[in-house]
Amino acid sequence: MSSQKILILSGHPGETSLSKSLCQAYMDAAEAQGHDVRFHDLSQMSFDMDYGHAGYGNTKPLEPVLDVFLGDVEWANHIVVATPLWWGGIPAKLKGLFDRALLPGRTFDTRNTSFMGLPKPMLKGKTARVLLTSDTPSVLLRLFYGNAIKKILSRQVLGFVGITPTKFASFAPATDAAEAKVKVWLDQAARLGAKAA
Repeated sequence: MSSQKILILSGHPGETSLSKSLCQAYMDAAEAQGHDVRFHDLSQMSFDMDYGHAGYGNTKPLEPVLDVFLGDVEWANHIVVATPLWWGGIPAKLKGLFDRALLPGRTFDTRNTSFMGLPKPMLKGKTARVLLTSDTPSVLLRLFYGNAIKKILSRQVLGFVGITPTKFASFAPATDAAEAKVKVWLDQAARLGAKAA
């Protein structure tokens, strides 16, 4: 297996979290297999989450931490995002990161559109893995909610800018999970990291 360039984002806004532990397990295993890994921790990133009154023709300047993150997105060929499921979506700060960093001109081209009027994605050739923690088991996410969070992340966020396919690994129920269960999940994340999958 050839070496991969992997960007890992711990998308939980708290300093300690299961999401961060899963990222660490994935990263350790990936690096042990010789993959080149860059890690970003949302809890340590300071930026204005609000896109504000700026438009696509007048974008708010990126804070240095966002510029580095976007550069690493462009550098990577595989992107790993760990996030909790909160109120059916992702944490506000993670949404703010996507709002601010996935910019026209660098991640999609509004001047070059498809026959459906969609901007041309500029990050093609990259794949993604989402490590999703929740209290809702995967089967209920599918039966009751139509996998809405997975569709949003895979189609409307990552897929919109050309990152495809996006594969998911779900870890639930996460709140108060037993230590033995967490160990199983960390081992699962490590196996994915070793394969850069």
